[in-house]
Amino acid sequence: MPERQVSILIVFILYLTFMVGIGFVFSRRKMTNADYVLGGRKLNPWVTAMSAQASDMSGWLLTGLPGLAYAGIVGSKEAIFTALGLLIGTLLNWLLVAKRLRVYTEVSSNSLTISSYLGNRFRDKKNVIKVISAIVICLFFTIYSASMFSASANLFNSVFGIPYVWALLIGVAVIVAYVLLGGFLAVSWTDFFQGILMFFTIIIVPFMIYGNLSGAERVDLGTTLAEIFRLFPDGSATSYTWLGIISALGWGLGYFGMPHIIVRFMAIKQAKQIKPAMIIAMCWTTLTLFASIFVGVFGAFVIENLSNSENIFIVLVQKLFPAIVSGIMLSAVLAAIMSTADSQLLVASTAFSNDVYSLLKKRIKKKEATDKELMWVARITVLILSVIGFVIALDENSSIFRLVQYAWGGLGSAFGPVVLFSLYSKKLNKYGAIASIAVGAVTTIVWKYGLVYLSDFFVQVYEIIPGFLFATAALFLVSYLTRKKVAKEDRDAMDEEFNKMISILHEEKETDTVCEDADEQ
Repeated sequence: MPERQVSILIVFILYLTFMVGIGFVFSRRKMTNADYVLGGRKLNPWVTAMSAQASDMSGWLLTGLPGLAYAGIVGSKEAIFTALGLLIGTLLNWLLVAKRLRVYTEVSSNSLTISSYLGNRFRDKKNVIKVISAIVICLFFTIYSASMFSASANLFNSVFGIPYVWALLIGVAVIVAYVLLGGFLAVSWTDFFQGILMFFTIIIVPFMIYGNLSGAERVDLGTTLAEIFRLFPDGSATSYTWLGIISALGWGLGYFGMPHIIVRFMAIKQAKQIKPAMIIAMCWTTLTLFASIFVGVFGAFVIENLSNSENIFIVLVQKLFPAIVSGIMLSAVLAAIMSTADSQLLVASTAFSNDVYSLLKKRIKKKEATDKELMWVARITVLILSVIGFVIALDENSSIFRLVQYAWGGLGSAFGPVVLFSLYSKKLNKYGAIASIAVGAVTTIVWKYGLVYLSDFFVQVYEIIPGFLFATAALFLVSYLTRKKVAKEDRDAMDEEFNKMISILHEEKETDTVCEDADEQ
């Protein structure tokens, strides 16, 4: 192996050892199931913000998004509108969901997972919501995780020339190792460090690329940027369609239904810490998204005719930086991949263990599952989902960006409406919630794999848009039609919980106002 590759490999090994070490440290702690699933609700604002955004942006921030921008003018415009949609969605998620979800999940029987929250929130005594939610989460997170496994394989394959299958095995093994060891706290703290590494790496690279361009190349780059930022359709060959714009902005709808992101809101120590966490998250997200796009656009002037555009960041880093620095920056790609895959595997596995296995044991054996038992079931589920994700990722030609897009659309459609509106409306019930989750998931699948063969219109419209709209309509319509089927005691209990949440939020607001007045005096 060449000396440069050896240096990069050493950095990789040190980095991976550090990540697994964090998992080992947390594995030494005595943990309850609540600690394994939600970290005992002890996260501080920095870890909450950085882990939420790192797990959100994933490997596609350093692979898929730069690859889209590298692909040409139209691809760059899609990347920009996608980034704008994500920024708007991130902001609205923190403003509309974060604080209410933190309070409501604790008020609602101290719910530890999104599926248990929905079941408790709507008084679903037959646990249909919990089961269907867990199934949908496992389905789409397996696809999402497969995209991250594929990204890790591309990284090892591109840097070290390792055959794709062996590279895939290495990536899966590392990710699974520390998820199994440390649970939620290990995942959150590793995501915190990985978020820092991702931030500085993606910010530095565009400046390095620009510094290596000649005067003529910088002039051409300026012309290209002017064309790219002429965003709206004008009928030219490089124009981006209105349907494309709407679809790209539609990414923002997904945030309300992303369990691996909103679970961080549930885990923050106090609801009043949401505001500083939001500021940190928005700064991180804004800078990294646009830096990622610039990597792709600028990189086209340094690397031409790249066979796999999603490797542009990896190729650039190896070309522009010394071996040790390259190793550190390429570790950021691995960080981006791991920070999402670990969160998804943990959320999916705990949803199954807490909301499916525990119910089955109670129904069949008439016994409650112990904390230790639930944690072992979650770990076994991680292994099973990883194997399925590995099989999906065996296709070397699959697009990381498109796999993420599909999984994002499915989760956003299934859970976005029901999570968002459950925090604001008293008139919803379990029948509407079940219909909404089912309609959102089915619409995504049918739109993606059925309707696209009927017309180009279905190809151009991102499935999250019809999925979210149909799921919202099902939520309110079915809730209205079945309003008389909900027992009065259940309606009263839900109203009491809702009013308690509002009361806690009001008390916190009054406390913050008093503190601000005291500071001013």
